[in-house]
Amino acid sequence: MFCAAASAQARTTVAIDVGHFIEEPGATSARGRPELDFNRELAADIESAVRGRGLGTMLIGADGFMSQLARRAAAAADADFFLSVHHDSVQPHFLETWEHDRVERAFSDRYSGFSLFVSRKNAAVKRSLTCASAIGESLRHAGFSPSLYHADPIPGENKPFADRRNGVHYYDNLIVLKTARTPAVLLEAGVIVNRDEELKVQSEETRKRIAAAVAQGVERCLTRF
Repeated sequence: MFCAAASAQARTTVAIDVGHFIEEPGATSARGRPELDFNRELAADIESAVRGRGLGTMLIGADGFMSQLARRAAAAADADFFLSVHHDSVQPHFLETWEHDRVERAFSDRYSGFSLFVSRKNAAVKRSLTCASAIGESLRHAGFSPSLYHADPIPGENKPFADRRNGVHYYDNLIVLKTARTPAVLLEAGVIVNRDEELKVQSEETRKRIAAAVAQGVERCLTRF
């Protein structure tokens, strides 16, 4: 029986999408690093942690050249679950400036924490929500907190909660989520314009903790299907 379960688990594949690409590298951190760099590092750690739990993986967009978002979901068509890895910023009116290494940089220490997103236009929205909640719960148990500010009723936010306790929001029109043929979740692992959180999420220790929690949540949700 154990062998059968292990064999089934090995046939389960998790697609891990590295958010953004070279021409549009996402947010810029408080110290000037592009989000793409953070996404690559964390996605690699998540892939390793997921493999460590006996699940198969595929890494999408790691070379930084996959600019067409719909291609990412298409590349994951044969996977059992799609996870897009990102790091967060804030709305422009919350940004302040400071000087780092003699360069003026934008920052905001107003918010911190992780967020998870699912689309109600995804063909497997219930399973997507199950996985997002499982990941959020694992992150909370690992000592991380949801940011919650994406539900604020202001321009650019206003993403309703799907599971407030676990930091899950609905974001219906995100292309990689609504076009995925599998359950799909987007993770914002931390707010990199926050000066303290930037340092935490780029540290290897914190990345490994995030990756381990995400892998645990993914494994738990996939065993429910």
